[in-house]
Amino acid sequence: MDINSSFLIPNFSFLIPNSSFLIPNLSLVFGWLLDRLLGDPERLPHPVVLFGKMIAKGEGLLNQGKYRVFKGALLAITLISVVVLSAWAMIVVADKINTYIGMALRAILVFYCLAGTTLIREVRHVFYAIDRSLDEGRRQVSRIVGRDTSELTDEEVRKAALETLAENLSDGVIAPLFWFAIGGVPAMLGYKMVNTLDSMIAYHSPRYLKFGKVAARIDDIANYIPARLTAMLMLIAARRLDLVRFVMKYGPCHASPNSGWPEAALAGILGCRFGGPHKYFGETFDKPYIGNQDKPLTREDMEKAVRINRTAETISVIMLILYCI
Repeated sequence: MDINSSFLIPNFSFLIPNSSFLIPNLSLVFGWLLDRLLGDPERLPHPVVLFGKMIAKGEGLLNQGKYRVFKGALLAITLISVVVLSAWAMIVVADKINTYIGMALRAILVFYCLAGTTLIREVRHVFYAIDRSLDEGRRQVSRIVGRDTSELTDEEVRKAALETLAENLSDGVIAPLFWFAIGGVPAMLGYKMVNTLDSMIAYHSPRYLKFGKVAARIDDIANYIPARLTAMLMLIAARRLDLVRFVMKYGPCHASPNSGWPEAALAGILGCRFGGPHKYFGETFDKPYIGNQDKPLTREDMEKAVRINRTAETISVIMLILYCI
């Protein structure tokens, strides 16, 4: 009597997770853990460095003569498209070679796209430096802000560091994760190109005012939802949902349509005030104040801000994993 062996062997395939969500989830978790443990790798090639060279080359060739708005738009759209399509092609090839190679590639690219740990280290160094001397604090904070730091007071150095910490939670962590949810690693890398374009050519200066106009608008659109999501995650992390109205009031009080939201959340949580006059490229810009309590900031405030960042980051990763299931 011929007995079908498959009848005798129980089928446990229903216990094995579907790889369509297992691979993205594992890649996300591994990449995130690498960032938490290592931060940006200083001695390894970084995609953002390559992005910067591509932008600099294109800007040097196109940012001259007439039609600068069009040329800047052409550069921005071309580079973003090239990055997204290249990332998609690399992942397709890696998946065809081996599933685990594809997963490893995704994890490495996620690691490169997240920038939470390095900025936290830099902010801590600013607070340690300012406790030693004002000049050292100014030099340290100049590593993470675009403004002129040579005339900052010790309190302005601390504020600049914490403002950057709040903004970076959105730009460096929550926004990349948001775009991962929209389109996987290719969209995540595309966002990093958008962010790099904004940081390099989207300035209100004679050289970049027209050329970087479209890049700035693309960045505003790409960060619109993530910035507001970041503010909400910070309030959840701090257990301060009573500050929703505070954030709604002060979030729009910024030259950027997005940066004010995470800054407002942190200002409310710490009970401090951000904003005010800043210098960029020799020009003074009177930014609106965010918050209504001008209290001195301390190292304890910095550590609290770091805890809020870390908790908000963890919540966002958990939410993304659940979304991908």
